[in-house]
Amino acid sequence: MAVNSYVTEGFPRMTKVLLLLGLLMTSLHLTDAQIGVCYGTLGDNLPPPEEVVELYSQNNIQRMRLYNPNPAVLQALGSAGSNIQLMLGVPNDALQNIAASQGNANKWVETYVTNYTKVKFRYIAVGNEVSFSSSLAQFLHPAMKNINNAISAAGLDNQIKVSTAIETGVLIGTSYPPSAGSFYPPSAGSFQSEVRSFLDPIIIFLAENGAPLLVNIYPYFSYSANSQDISLDYALFTANEVMVQDGQLGYRNLFDSMVDAIYSALEEAGGDSMDIVVSESGWPSAGGTGATLDNARIYNTNLIQHVKGGTPKRPAKAIETYVFAMFDENNRSPELEKHWGLFLPNKQSKYPLLCRIPTATQIVFSIE
Repeated sequence: MAVNSYVTEGFPRMTKVLLLLGLLMTSLHLTDAQIGVCYGTLGDNLPPPEEVVELYSQNNIQRMRLYNPNPAVLQALGSAGSNIQLMLGVPNDALQNIAASQGNANKWVETYVTNYTKVKFRYIAVGNEVSFSSSLAQFLHPAMKNINNAISAAGLDNQIKVSTAIETGVLIGTSYPPSAGSFYPPSAGSFQSEVRSFLDPIIIFLAENGAPLLVNIYPYFSYSANSQDISLDYALFTANEVMVQDGQLGYRNLFDSMVDAIYSALEEAGGDSMDIVVSESGWPSAGGTGATLDNARIYNTNLIQHVKGGTPKRPAKAIETYVFAMFDENNRSPELEKHWGLFLPNKQSKYPLLCRIPTATQIVFSIE
């Protein structure tokens, strides 16, 4: 949403100047916080990729997560000459083929990465929330190694890191849905014993290659499944006091508790030097308990502000975070899954979100 469309009407000239300078400073800090937005495509009414890339650029969204190697999106990113950095997904249904041979992985990288020389690839996310108990689990680590070998052979290993995205259900003490664990206390975070044989080789692989672990973090699901025990303020970053005391560390929000529980689990598994990238986080605006437009606005706005400051366990270290999602997607199910977008399919913002840096021209225009 353009700055002058919602902050300047009815204010005197000097007030407008101060407001706009404040927004500019906020937006610059958001850039430092390494914010991206997930671009899901499960909708039959979404704008074409070139318009989506333009919308990212207009709103200064500098990082994108794309779940499938969609040639039209890759072409749009390359043609636009944008500075958008991309996390590109290898879909779960491609894991077996890529794990089967290095040649298959080389072909995938050639087709979807090296052929797009103008796209700024940042990560390859091999698989998304692959369950340790699924038939695909055996293919994840080999697929990651093969993709990484292909990236290295192309001379891109210093530019592109290979990882995978997990969900917080791999922690001990979590329940269904996967993100509904209490994570109390965060220092006790530990991976389930049956998950360790699946995750340990992946953690070693990531540590050896200097790659972060991608984690989908959803306080919403914890709150909606345990609303009698978890306060809305704690889930929305709006608590005014410490809600969970963990030794010397105090937690005012559930997001920090979840992230630090993963850090604790990584330390126990030998990944104490690893970073976490929050590859998904968001709040729905309809379809479930606490899913309102206002709560979605509060959560996502506070999330964007909050992650530039780190967690109690790792303070003053910005957390690279990808908000889910860019659009409401009408082909998702159940109903709750349709309402996570920052934007409607017609490209209208659902609520003001401070993620845009006004240009000098826009500032002058707004205060005139």
